[in-house]
Amino acid sequence: MPDGGKRNPIHDYDPDLIAVQKVSPAAPARAVAALKGRKPPAGAAKVALLARVIGHIDLTTLSGDDTCERVRKLCAKAKAPLKKATAAALGVKGITTGAVCVYHELIATAVEALAGSGIPVAAVSAGFPDGLSPLACRVKEVEASVAAGASEIDIVIRRGHVLEGNLRAVYDEVRLFREACGAAHLKAILGTGNLATPTNIAKASVACMLAGADFIKTSTGKEKINATPEAAIVMTRCIRDWHARTGIRIGFKPAGGISMPQDALLFFRIMETELGEAWLTPKLFRIGASSLLANIEAVLEDFAAKCKAKK
Repeated sequence: MPDGGKRNPIHDYDPDLIAVQKVSPAAPARAVAALKGRKPPAGAAKVALLARVIGHIDLTTLSGDDTCERVRKLCAKAKAPLKKATAAALGVKGITTGAVCVYHELIATAVEALAGSGIPVAAVSAGFPDGLSPLACRVKEVEASVAAGASEIDIVIRRGHVLEGNLRAVYDEVRLFREACGAAHLKAILGTGNLATPTNIAKASVACMLAGADFIKTSTGKEKINATPEAAIVMTRCIRDWHARTGIRIGFKPAGGISMPQDALLFFRIMETELGEAWLTPKLFRIGASSLLANIEAVLEDFAAKCKAKK
């Protein structure tokens, strides 16, 4: 989020900067193909990288049947994502997930369960997942979630504004959400699977960054098409250009449909290639996921068991 303590401020709307955002549909696909063509990490290198990925996970539950007890268990997992024996075998100490992400009504439960852990509570807001409730209600929702103790707010933009070419409306709404956040950090969800073109994704990314977003995020997890590596290429390149323009580092969060370790490693590789090591910190890179952690844990447990068997 902050770059050396420097948070992305709210900037004036810049229609010219929006207008110049044009992305060939073939460009992201070429970049992804090149990354997939690289030899993936294996053995101990893969295990070390997967253990590192855990620290970037926003451990999430966003189900209609969520309960306080489910959130408490999720928070316990966030604080101790690996079994003691597995962590000891791998030499991993003090690992936690990057955050816990919940609906508004469960913020207080998560805050209490995570007290003293240093793990932030993120709340989805602003009419999540569609962003179609009255604007005043969406702003009040952000304010209420901050008041309840969320230190990160994942808002969702109105995708219809982007599809209609009304990026000023996207900016105006996100600016209100950023103002409502106060000291809490704002993650702007674009819903990239709904935006139709890479150019629309780029325009929406820039509009949100102009409005003061601390992170840009791919998806709600509720769309038919959620996080894709192609969308990640477009968004991380917008972040790179923003840094070159302003000196400010914006965070990136792919979310939705990321459940397998190899998927997480691909997004990690995109961050490393497009933005570099400076972004490979939980302050600037998160992965929104619910089942990813369990699948990573299974790989790490298997590796730890094999190591133990060799001794």
